[in-house]
Amino acid sequence: MRYTTFGRRSGLRVSQYALGTGNFGTGWGAGAERDEAKKIFDRFVEAGGNFIDSADTYQAGQSEELLGEFIQADRDDLVLATKFTVGARPDRKLSRTGNSRKNLRTSVEESLQRLNTEYIDVLWVHYPDALTPVDELLRGLDDLVTQGKILYAAFSNFPAWRVSRAAALADLSGWAPVTGIQVEYSLVERTADRELLPMAEALGLGVTLWSPLGGGLLTGKYRQSHQGRLTDLKTLVHTESTDQKAAAVDAVLTIANEVGRPPAQVATAWVSERSRRLATSSVPIIGPRSLAQLDDYLGALELELSADQYDHLTQVSAVPLGIPHEANAASLNGLQGGVMARLDGPVVP
Repeated sequence: MRYTTFGRRSGLRVSQYALGTGNFGTGWGAGAERDEAKKIFDRFVEAGGNFIDSADTYQAGQSEELLGEFIQADRDDLVLATKFTVGARPDRKLSRTGNSRKNLRTSVEESLQRLNTEYIDVLWVHYPDALTPVDELLRGLDDLVTQGKILYAAFSNFPAWRVSRAAALADLSGWAPVTGIQVEYSLVERTADRELLPMAEALGLGVTLWSPLGGGLLTGKYRQSHQGRLTDLKTLVHTESTDQKAAAVDAVLTIANEVGRPPAQVATAWVSERSRRLATSSVPIIGPRSLAQLDDYLGALELELSADQYDHLTQVSAVPLGIPHEANAASLNGLQGGVMARLDGPVVP
């Protein structure tokens, strides 16, 4: 397991995988029982992993409760991240959701109790809401940093313009900085290439990439069976709804056959290599529900795709960047072939 700093805005050292714990518990009707979750956690730490990702809402709070037990042996060497916005309780009341200072304070206090810890390393704002002013949110996060209840603040599932505005306002106000973003990313979901990842690179934000297997689609299992997240959770699932997604699955299966590895390892190896090539540090979040699935993810650490294999997967999964990116690229190409090509001497106004 290799390590990196979480972006350029912190000195936080994290492993090249983050262990997503949305499957720790059975509060959603599907997931890992306590003993299996403990095996997954222990195996991840034994492999060198130190970055653990959870949320108050995962398994209706059970994920945090289990982690509160598991982390005690080595709390200070682990980087523990959790989220607030949605709330842990099934009977979510008016004041128990959203990003208000009130819900922020209450959610963090309850997460600290479930996690059985005095501090949270990274607190993610799980989702944006349409009501809370960004300065209220940022000031509330800054208060928690000052109190030592959280160490770093970061945003999950936010559009790029909201993140960049928040980062600028925090810097100008002298509040705790926005240090990272969390976003879905895989061979069947690459729209973050348009704005979010370039923004993170420019601002020096750390990045965590969730669902590297596209909800299981890239394992190829849904071509033979409907068992899995598609039937258990019926959410956060991709299907072969477009020709491009089908082509991405085809490419993964073909390369898996070439290298003699499971398709899940090929898909994960591509995300890992993609992470290494991004200018900002980015970490895939793996979310195993069993020890066997974790071993599959860990096996991908030893898989090195050839340049041709990586390029083929990158090309087949690429999304159109849209306006203004494509128009700008066309204009710059024309400029480089015309005026720029003639600028071989001093420019005279």
